[in-house]
Amino acid sequence: MRHTRLSGESAEYGDTREELRQAEIELMRQRERVAAMRRGLPPGPAVDDYVFEEGPADLEAGDEPARSVRLSELFSEPGRDLILYHFMFGKEQKQACPMCTMWIDGFNGVVDHVTQNVDFAVVAAAELPVLRAYARDRKWTNLRLLSAGASTFKYDLGSEDADGSQDSTVSVFTRDDAGAVRHVYSVHPRMAEDIDQRGIDLLTPVWHLLDLTPGGRGEWFPSLRY
Repeated sequence: MRHTRLSGESAEYGDTREELRQAEIELMRQRERVAAMRRGLPPGPAVDDYVFEEGPADLEAGDEPARSVRLSELFSEPGRDLILYHFMFGKEQKQACPMCTMWIDGFNGVVDHVTQNVDFAVVAAAELPVLRAYARDRKWTNLRLLSAGASTFKYDLGSEDADGSQDSTVSVFTRDDAGAVRHVYSVHPRMAEDIDQRGIDLLTPVWHLLDLTPGGRGEWFPSLRY
């Protein structure tokens, strides 16, 4: 199968490109198999109804009044799942993580599409005014932002250690028929001794665009831009 109509492609290029196409097809099918396994997980444990702190929905309206909101209240209606992104910011993480910032920049652009199907929020250990000030600098006006610094939520879900050091994590929750919130799935960047940073890189297209090029991603790391 040819994908272009360019002249001058060598036989070696054509054969190698076809070998690559078959590998890409198998990768796609493996992703589908993994996604099916994820969807087929048995019910996870019921979790505490953690309390977060949240400011006004309008990020530009300031930080007051702040209110307490429970995990169960983050579900907008029955039958919807909830995705929470654990932002590396707060406690021992004095400066916001540049990598998380890149991801959240992207979430801010697509969240209106995501929330057609599921509920979504960003959770950090940072104090609410600090979190919202950084969000204003980044223009994260479309996102729901929560501070979990006063709860054990991030520690219990593995995105914070006993010393307050932070890690990026994605967690998925659902509610059962009795209304209890259950943990479905969490994933971290470090999935194994030899997988230090790529465990959640499917959340951003940046690396995958770089991977299309001869230079690849190399040691690329985001430089924050405004």
